[in-house]
Amino acid sequence: MVESGVVVAIVVREFDAKKDSKEVEQVERSCEVGPGGKLSLFTDLLGDPICRVRHSPAYLMLVAEIVVHDGITEERSIVGMIRGCIKTVTCGKKFSRNTVKNSADSTKPLPIFTKLAYILGLRVSPSHRRMGIALKLVCQMEEWFRANGAEYSYIATENDNQASIKLFNHKCGYSKFRTPSILVQPVFAHRVRVSSRVTIIKLNPIDAEILYRLRYSTTEFFPRDIDSILHNQLNLGTFLAVPNGLYSPRTSPGMDEFLASPPESWAVLSVWNCKDVFNLEVRGASPMTKFLAKTTRLVDRAFPWLKVPSVPEVFKPFGLHFLYGLGGEGPLAVKFMKSLCDFAHNLAKEAECSVVATEVASREPLRLAIPHWKKLSCAEDLWCMKRLGEDYSDGSVGDWTKSQPGLSIFVDPREV
Repeated sequence: MVESGVVVAIVVREFDAKKDSKEVEQVERSCEVGPGGKLSLFTDLLGDPICRVRHSPAYLMLVAEIVVHDGITEERSIVGMIRGCIKTVTCGKKFSRNTVKNSADSTKPLPIFTKLAYILGLRVSPSHRRMGIALKLVCQMEEWFRANGAEYSYIATENDNQASIKLFNHKCGYSKFRTPSILVQPVFAHRVRVSSRVTIIKLNPIDAEILYRLRYSTTEFFPRDIDSILHNQLNLGTFLAVPNGLYSPRTSPGMDEFLASPPESWAVLSVWNCKDVFNLEVRGASPMTKFLAKTTRLVDRAFPWLKVPSVPEVFKPFGLHFLYGLGGEGPLAVKFMKSLCDFAHNLAKEAECSVVATEVASREPLRLAIPHWKKLSCAEDLWCMKRLGEDYSDGSVGDWTKSQPGLSIFVDPREV
């Protein structure tokens, strides 16, 4: 583009942490301007622009620079950015053709994996919107996805974010795929009571991997590198709830022993420490709202036996724990999951977090067990997906974007 002898160009290139971090942070701040008179949620990446993709198997961050050249001098400034990552996940299931007919293994489904890409953290400076910058960033990121063998790409956005929906669905060829729910529970000043009828055992990463692979590897979006997640330093542990008296909290059963003869009911979840990755902050609250919230905390701390559902300190930067890998079996699985969530609340309180969050499928059977406040939660998040190529990882799946949703999904904590 040429204006009065000045050449203006948009250049998309890979993010350089050494020279781009400061400008990227400025763009992030300029984009986080909430609507007047309303509460807004702000994210502090703690000085690491790629923190939300850093732990993925493969990732990339791109920046868009506006380059102004008047024939003598050249000025460059970052006006946009996008992050993307690629991993291998379950997209369906099949039955083995190599097992003996009518054997137990012949009726056991096997996961079908595909290479899936994820787009997040798309930002364009407010002063440079409607210039096609976001579209250019998405297209270049998708080129990297294809070059690295990704078969599908998906994004997550709010169902009322019309600008995002217009870009991805109308211009980039994405379509509505899943509508999971984000459930958020505040961390109170008091500890919550965990049922005495349940024993909670912390599994070692190896046993946790065995359990997840044998029981949940056919769940949609299950990551094939689950072992990397469970061994990551941000993973605070996998916790198994069983009937009280079956095992000691300090003596975890071997997973082979547990799966060979499991109790009638049990539940499992894992906890991810987002506090060391990013902080959140609620802005735009009135002085009265802040005063009332502080009052509930003071009462809760002074009289913990009253179990006042106090509002945590969310008007300053705060951390959170994310619950993932939720599962269970048996008639009491919902009650056992509730005990695990109560345990996770107390774990977050010890870590001085303000909220505990998770994301589950809209039809998740264990959803009723998860404590949350509706005002803090999102009943319907929007996931949109696009097929990047004509070839598939397995013909029995066909086009994953056209598949029907299952009861559950596996949400990767590395992408929160």
